Amino acid sequence: MMENIINDSPFVPSPVIPTSYDGSKVIQFRCHKEIACFNACCKNIDITLTPYDILRLKRRLGLTSGEFLLGFTEPYEMDKDSIAGVKFKPVEDGTACQFMTDEGCSVYEDRPTACRYYPVALVSMRKQNEYTDTNSYALVEEAHCLGHKENRSLTIDEYRHEQGLEDYDELGRGWRQLILKKKSSGPTVGTPSKRSLQLFFMACYDVDRFRDFVFSDSFNEVYDLPDDLKKTIAEDEIELMQFGFRFLRQVMFSEESIAVKADAFDKRLAKKQEREAAGLTSSEPAPAPDSPYDHPECGCD
Repeated sequence: MMENIINDSPFVPSPVIPTSYDGSKVIQFRCHKEIACFNACCKNIDITLTPYDILRLKRRLGLTSGEFLLGFTEPYEMDKDSIAGVKFKPVEDGTACQFMTDEGCSVYEDRPTACRYYPVALVSMRKQNEYTDTNSYALVEEAHCLGHKENRSLTIDEYRHEQGLEDYDELGRGWRQLILKKKSSGPTVGTPSKRSLQLFFMACYDVDRFRDFVFSDSFNEVYDLPDDLKKTIAEDEIELMQFGFRFLRQVMFSEESIAVKADAFDKRLAKKQEREAAGLTSSEPAPAPDSPYDHPECGCD
């Protein structure tokens, strides 16, 4: 039944449930510079970025993740009082993509997942009683797009391969699973604290700041990371991003996969008591101890 399906689809706000297809569905589509509608889809954008999209684009532009986020994105709530997503920020006082030129996309080789998929939409779903998610696809047909009238047929899987989406899908899967799990948990997880929302945002989107966090004294007082893992995530941003998804599953949903030092909680409790005795108590209310979002050993104080 549909009410038992958790759906991470761009069509969720619509009362119309789109027809879903598998990768063998044959579509008719072609986009090129000579088509009359060229660039039309880039003139009025609403593009959600995945963590891997941000990693690729900040590298392309030679920016830190923080610099990229400030200059080219804006956050939004995926649901009320829920985790954050990040969208492309359009040009000032307009709706067009900042990377659009008369010749097309200026970052085409590193364009986001949503741009690569268009006019196909990836729909990730998970039944409430199942652990794994499944993917299907929907076709987006907008009045301005003439690409559907081009004489060119191929399957969705062929289109995905052509657009280089295999890596993007695989490297975005951990992020999609976090979103699906939060949606499927619903009120049983509770409203996330401000601190846990900030932690989700940093681990998913601000990879450079997350690296600093992972190698900070406060993190390493709590977590016992093997030396080879430390070396890997210090040198490889993709591995660091994947570790971030793993860390969030542990903090948010108690899926334990990262070793916690035996005396970590006692040390942090002692440090908290020292701060309180010195009059340095945070003005933020203490997180509810029974909420998976407020893991007492998250190391984010």
